[in-house]
Amino acid sequence: VVWLGPGGKLIVSGIGVGSWLVFFPAWLWYVARAVPPDDDQNVPAVTLGLGLALGLGLSILLRTLGAGFDISTYGVTQGIGWAIVAVGGWGMWRLVRPGSTFPAVPPETPVAFPRPRFGKVLGLSVGTLSVLTFIYFALMSPNVIARWAGVAYPFVVSGLALALGVWGWLLIVHPHRLMRLSPAVLLLWNVVFVLALVLTLRAHQIHFPTEVSAYPLAEPAVALWGRLSLWVLLLSCPVVLLDFALCLRELLAIRPALPQLGGSFAVGALWLLILILAQVFTTVYDYIPVIGPWFRDRFWLVFLAVGLGCALPVLLARRVRDDSPVAEPPSPGGASFNLIWVGLCALIIVAAWGLSPRPPALPADASTLRVMTYNIQQGYSADGVKNFAGQLAVLREADADLIGLQESDTNRIAGGNADIVGYFARELQMYSYYGPSPVPGTFGIALLSRYPIEAAETFYMYSLGEQTATIAARVRVRERNFNVYVTHLGNGGPLVQQTAILEWVRGQSDVIMMGDFNFRPESEQYRLTALDFADAWLAQAEAAVIEPGFNPERRIDHIFVSPGTQVVRARYLLNPHSDHPAMWADIAW
Repeated sequence: VVWLGPGGKLIVSGIGVGSWLVFFPAWLWYVARAVPPDDDQNVPAVTLGLGLALGLGLSILLRTLGAGFDISTYGVTQGIGWAIVAVGGWGMWRLVRPGSTFPAVPPETPVAFPRPRFGKVLGLSVGTLSVLTFIYFALMSPNVIARWAGVAYPFVVSGLALALGVWGWLLIVHPHRLMRLSPAVLLLWNVVFVLALVLTLRAHQIHFPTEVSAYPLAEPAVALWGRLSLWVLLLSCPVVLLDFALCLRELLAIRPALPQLGGSFAVGALWLLILILAQVFTTVYDYIPVIGPWFRDRFWLVFLAVGLGCALPVLLARRVRDDSPVAEPPSPGGASFNLIWVGLCALIIVAAWGLSPRPPALPADASTLRVMTYNIQQGYSADGVKNFAGQLAVLREADADLIGLQESDTNRIAGGNADIVGYFARELQMYSYYGPSPVPGTFGIALLSRYPIEAAETFYMYSLGEQTATIAARVRVRERNFNVYVTHLGNGGPLVQQTAILEWVRGQSDVIMMGDFNFRPESEQYRLTALDFADAWLAQAEAAVIEPGFNPERRIDHIFVSPGTQVVRARYLLNPHSDHPAMWADIAW
């Protein structure tokens, strides 16, 4: 799949997901009829729960090693992905081969089971798929949660790894203590999880005013309850894995008919599709006629639906009798699996802290600064192929001290939940500031710097369509304090948005303002900006170097500086690694 183009990947991925939606309920139906009625259903349910936990842990590790993207799907480390596929294929063969896992019910002694209500089967199936949806949306890529709250990735992944580690250890060593929780305790745990999830997102959800006079709008400070809810979320979220095991245990116990399972998983698949579209709509609402605008500022609502989908179906699960037998340990590996699990969680924490960027100390006598702006189109090349490595090569070639990125919001399912800013920051060993959280629904801007980034903040401009924002930060180089701005205006570079930026910047010195402004030199927006700031392309002391095929009159990516700033040279770098050229300028003093 990794070698296919975008269209091929969509087709193959769709076939894979569809095949799983057919295989898994069929396999559950087979297992439910293969286990004698008097046997305990905890064993297969707990084993499946542990398998999901192990897969989740591996996903977190692979993304931590890749600074936000799964190293098994990209670059020379794709061999890891093929190894995982081989192990998965071997496991599938062991499941379906004759005599595997559970013996088939002898055809000469058919067993008649009472048919459960379809509503109960549907609820348990939706609960199972809701857990997988939440894992897909957030847990398998903890960088997503880190970006929600603007918290450093090592802290988030450490908290999550510790919570998952304790939960997995209990499920391996003492499964009955979790599988026999009272309904009240289980319900309370789920309520805490859902509340923490929603409050974390609500704390970072901005409801944008409709009045132009309210802009530029500074990003509101996050209340203490919003910060605390993040850590409650990390500690309570393992309950979704318990929900998964309990839903499966109940499905095995009630022994639904195959048409019931097939129909309920089909509805669950529709539920999954709705949730995916809903999350995408919170960003691209302006491109979806009629229903799209309703999703603006409702990112939290999508996750409320996911959380309730995980929690409510557990109310359908029966409580196991205290005197019912429980086989311990339920995992085939026993104590060895426990060691593997603890080691995996420890390795995640070590990788998160050990691989964090460590920018080197720079010379104290620096007298030049290279500034760069680059719209990276969510990490995709001009022909729509994911191209993190190609864009990194552009950044390395430019060797800039300050880099402003636009369309850097890859911490979403539409971007594979990757963290392209974290990837660039680690590979280039630079400080980073992400700008707006993914929660408000912007297309993402970020700032990378070889010098410490100080007093960084985000403010927003009035937007009728896609929400726009600007980063404001201070970078100190020797005795100079540069006021740095990175922005991405909406389509056409609306005048009202550029006016808001100029209002925010007015009166400041040593300004560097860069980004994808979406307006050309002949526009009114450019004229107003040029009244107070110099275009680095025109202000350069050296003769302009124009690459073949580049038309300076059609520029929309700009670097503006305060009047009197010495611009030695400036260049536009045409490259196929994005749909925009990169631009850099050398400033001296």
